[in-house]
Amino acid sequence: MSSTKIQVGIGFITGRKTFSDVVGAYINAWKSNSSGEECPIEVNLFVVTDFQYTDTTEEDYIIRDKNVLNSINKIYYLDKEVIDREVKYLLKDVLDSEEEAALIFGDGYAKMRNQILYFAKKENMDYLIFFDDDEYPLACLKEGEHLLWAGQDPISTHVKHLQSSDMTNGFHCGYISPIPKIEYNDVFREEDFKNLIESVSNDILSWDSVKEVLEQDGITYAQREKLNIYSEKEVMEANGMKFISGGNLGFNLDSIHTLFPFYNPPGARGEDTFLSTCLQDITLFKIPLYTFHDGFLFYPNILKGALPIEFPHAIKSSNQMISRFRKALIGWIRYKPLFLFITQRDSYDEEISKIYSSLESILPKLCKYFDDDRFYTMLSELNYYNEHVEEHFEDFNNTKNVWQKLMHYLDS
Repeated sequence: MSSTKIQVGIGFITGRKTFSDVVGAYINAWKSNSSGEECPIEVNLFVVTDFQYTDTTEEDYIIRDKNVLNSINKIYYLDKEVIDREVKYLLKDVLDSEEEAALIFGDGYAKMRNQILYFAKKENMDYLIFFDDDEYPLACLKEGEHLLWAGQDPISTHVKHLQSSDMTNGFHCGYISPIPKIEYNDVFREEDFKNLIESVSNDILSWDSVKEVLEQDGITYAQREKLNIYSEKEVMEANGMKFISGGNLGFNLDSIHTLFPFYNPPGARGEDTFLSTCLQDITLFKIPLYTFHDGFLFYPNILKGALPIEFPHAIKSSNQMISRFRKALIGWIRYKPLFLFITQRDSYDEEISKIYSSLESILPKLCKYFDDDRFYTMLSELNYYNEHVEEHFEDFNNTKNVWQKLMHYLDS
């Protein structure tokens, strides 16, 4: 690769009007540091848009900054017309049915990621890096009472480490977790909250990690030692998994044998969690790189260089935060049955029973605490996804099988 330019795909699933500003921030961070690159890079964008997420139109995703446009080799907008045309072609010789095609090219967040991954491989990208449209190329550190901001170059950093690995995953700081500040009282105690989190948790979302964030008013700060340029660390397998996050995530596309698809049960999230169960033979590096997650879009002006000197506390009575927290809990409980079915098959019935019992005890308190009975829907959601867990497990395996069929086609 030393004599030719490395083709790098940047993948965005976006539904926000700040999209072009976010792209500009990443491109500018890369261009500011690209003069000393050993291997020149050409950056290509792969974009899937969700117009319903915040009521946007095609105009909202057009990049007009000439400096940014001049720095990008090509932009691929993977709209319905592009996807339908590709599916029609694949059904002639590669895929056996529309049902197979829908596993990769249908609706849903995991499938949007797979479409980007597929087209990046088809267009002969060397690497693909996913960024979320609410995370910015910055690290926020706290020293005493002061905030310190450090610029990051996510594109070059991923490329550097992807040259010796199959996948790379950076760190996140900022408002990572959609959990509001909890003021414990007689209605809702710390023990209740701990039981709630343990009911929906996985190896990334755990009570210990949540408690640490709550103690910092909902903010996660970058750690200086993880920014050390030499602190790349291989992620080792734990309980049959190598955990990743869906954003700040890089793929080496050189080999079809190290590429697996994302998956989530219909209407759920957790696509990164289920991919984590496929990575036993993958070389995965945690790399010295942060992005700042602006989960509530408190700080869009960061993209214009306005760096805050302090953060507001997460407030219990914020309707926005309570709504997002409720939706997050529902999303987590929707994928918990399949997560258990894959990772703890022998004790599945016992573990699901524990979750039912825990929620039946906790939810009345949670609803009273937030004065919102909609939290009760977690039980009906758990019931539905528990009843359909074997069907979702079959879809998960079928998705992997169809993906391998597509990868062999692209490699032929």
